[in-house]
Amino acid sequence: MSLRIVVTAKYVPDATGDRHFADDLTVDRDDVDGLLSELDEYAVEQALRISENAGDDVEITVLTVGPQDAKDALRKALSMGADKAIHVEDDDLHGTDAIGTSLVLARAIEKAGFDLVVSGMASTDGTAGVVPALLAERLGVPQVTLLSEVSVEDGVVKGRRDGDAASEQLEASLPAVVSVTDQSGEARYPSFKGIMAAKKKPVESWDLSDLEIDAEEVGLAGAWTKVEAAAERPARTAGTIVKDEGEAGKQLAEFLASQKFI
Repeated sequence: MSLRIVVTAKYVPDATGDRHFADDLTVDRDDVDGLLSELDEYAVEQALRISENAGDDVEITVLTVGPQDAKDALRKALSMGADKAIHVEDDDLHGTDAIGTSLVLARAIEKAGFDLVVSGMASTDGTAGVVPALLAERLGVPQVTLLSEVSVEDGVVKGRRDGDAASEQLEASLPAVVSVTDQSGEARYPSFKGIMAAKKKPVESWDLSDLEIDAEEVGLAGAWTKVEAAAERPARTAGTIVKDEGEAGKQLAEFLASQKFI
């Protein structure tokens, strides 16, 4: 029995870069480099491990929604070992929120065909963490989220969710949606062979019309959430220096009290 895995991957602004908002209060992507979300690398890794344990009859498709440069995120996943990729790109997607993104992803996943959807626990830019649950609802399948361990056997996906007080063992019949945490296993580095092979792997490009989605359902106009205001983070100021001339302990305590730390 073949297993079709779809991994959702997001192209995000580099968190180490100097990020800014554009005039419409969306992230100015032209002003910062982008990359595959680190948390989605764990999803790719877990899909690859499931494939390695299941045998040869597994196909891993990586799916992203984003601008032209989002293909870089797909190439990273393909170089890690995924088989093929799908890129949904459309100018009308600009400003789409988590609700709209889940609609686009769900339509693309249905079009591609799937048995298991694997997502990261959240994106490193929006950090909402709700898309996997929204996907499961739209697809009408079970969700098993925030797993630190995951496996598939005999048409069932199983995993462990670690909480503050206990660990839960969960399972669901396929088809299903799972999300994995950054504790699920370190993502592998692409090998030179993998990087070269990725250049020959197929990448399909779809737009909203391919998914039968109206522009009004997505983008800023169709967003259920929006940024009302944003301000630049204040520049870091010089710290307070306390010189020890016999009263340093008292001065330090007074400073901490003034900042309401004690």
